[in-house]
Amino acid sequence: MFRRVATLALTLWLVACASPSTPPADVARTLVADAVETLYQFRQHKSLREYAKYMPDAAAVVILPDVIKGGWFFGAEAGSGVLLEKKDDGSWSDPSFHTLTAASFGLQIGIQDTSVVLIVRSKKALEAILKHQGKIGADIGATAAYVGAGMEASTTSNFGADVLAFATPVLGAYIGGSLEGSVLVTRRDLNEAVYGAGATPRAILDGKYRTDIATSLKAALAK
Repeated sequence: MFRRVATLALTLWLVACASPSTPPADVARTLVADAVETLYQFRQHKSLREYAKYMPDAAAVVILPDVIKGGWFFGAEAGSGVLLEKKDDGSWSDPSFHTLTAASFGLQIGIQDTSVVLIVRSKKALEAILKHQGKIGADIGATAAYVGAGMEASTTSNFGADVLAFATPVLGAYIGGSLEGSVLVTRRDLNEAVYGAGATPRAILDGKYRTDIATSLKAALAK
């Protein structure tokens, strides 16, 4: 019980740090702009620009510009970002907004701000994420592989995985933990602030709601 309370408290603290008290619509616009910058930075990084070669066959992509990780034996990480689905014609949908959360226990000390790009490689994995918000690599039944730069070594060489995670630290130092068991939770507040009441991730990805704030992001993904 203590472990659950501790990890929940730390996760909530990290979310509070990662999401300033600003209007949801402004938070959403900032996330989109930061996602564009994240893609640019990844393309400049020798170890991480490899993500681009998996994009032509991707079913979806999740871009998390700032995932805050921290812990003192009880660890947690949290950060908001955008999820876009690739359409049959090769174009990208408007973004749905989500928060990545995870909690772990073990030898881990420190705090770190990390940028993450998740390549979702199958429609099955995407639907599992949208419907169940289960743990990546576990509850959703989607295998995952990780590629890190100075942060997390790859936990598997299985690049036939359903989800590929590319991550690099942008601030701080962290010992221990990984993205294993991370959960993507829908940010209903951001989705409704951008698209209107009742906007769900699937409806957004299907084009039933529209926004003009993601033009630059979709252009960046199309490169």
